[in-house]
Amino acid sequence: MDNIAVLIPCYNEEPTISKVVTDVKKALPDAVVYVYDNNSTDRTAELAKAAGAVVRNEYKQGKGNVIRRMFREIDARVYLMIDGDDTYPLENAKEMVDRVLTHNADMVVGDRLSSTYFQENKRPFHNFGNSLMRWGINHLFCSDIKDIMTGYRAFSYEFVKTFPIFSEGFEIETEMTIHAVNYNMQVENVVVDYRDRPQGSVSKLNTYRDGFRVIRKMLQLYKNYKPMHFFGLLCLLLFLVAAILMAPVFAVYFRTGLVPRFPTLIASGFIAMAGIQAFFAGMILQVMTAKDRRDFEYRLNKVSLDKKTRMESIPKE
Repeated sequence: MDNIAVLIPCYNEEPTISKVVTDVKKALPDAVVYVYDNNSTDRTAELAKAAGAVVRNEYKQGKGNVIRRMFREIDARVYLMIDGDDTYPLENAKEMVDRVLTHNADMVVGDRLSSTYFQENKRPFHNFGNSLMRWGINHLFCSDIKDIMTGYRAFSYEFVKTFPIFSEGFEIETEMTIHAVNYNMQVENVVVDYRDRPQGSVSKLNTYRDGFRVIRKMLQLYKNYKPMHFFGLLCLLLFLVAAILMAPVFAVYFRTGLVPRFPTLIASGFIAMAGIQAFFAGMILQVMTAKDRRDFEYRLNKVSLDKKTRMESIPKE
């Protein structure tokens, strides 16, 4: 088991990867640096290896797939994840690692949005999207995460080994944030500087396609983790539609004693029934969610015991 593992997922980062690996080694000299190459067509893997990183491959395309492979294969007391595009200075790396090692944090978020992100990032829709996701997740999940989409994070062993990854692409940061918040794991924010990509380095994030995927992932996880809230809102919406359709029908009935709009009455009745079904579906799924939270605590205790056993088996110098 490594003491500190630095995880760098990479796809065509030839202009910057050597500098990133070198900077990491200066900031965290006792860390093992892992670069996972995701089908790069340039010299990313070659340069990373020359700079001193352990280079491995993930052949299934997508950042989420790379992170899944990393979390599965690497065992460490603390993990530091950073992008290979040289947008994150390493001055805060030790502080983020220490938050896990000495302050029991499960996830430390490198908060770009509270520092230089909006000045450095030249893509205005990215700025809007980051702010929108931060507002959405913090309101839906009652959290206080300062930067949802940052790729600069530190994790505990317990977080990594209990986090089931389903995302394939850039929505992975949204998934890991909501996972930590939902299971009441200790999340801390560290303000970090951000600098725009250097000349010759190209972002792989598609503003509209990946932005849509991130929003879809947020709503999907909201449904999965808070089903009573989700289906309760759906129930209220359906009852509101049914009431709007039914109001003129009842108005005519009370005035004349006749029901001339039977199709509208029948449709509104079925919509109201759908609302009732949504409510009871939410109740059933809420019970299942509560059981999942209990099972998660058992899994977390098992992983903590496994970590303790592994640490005790390491020969002391």
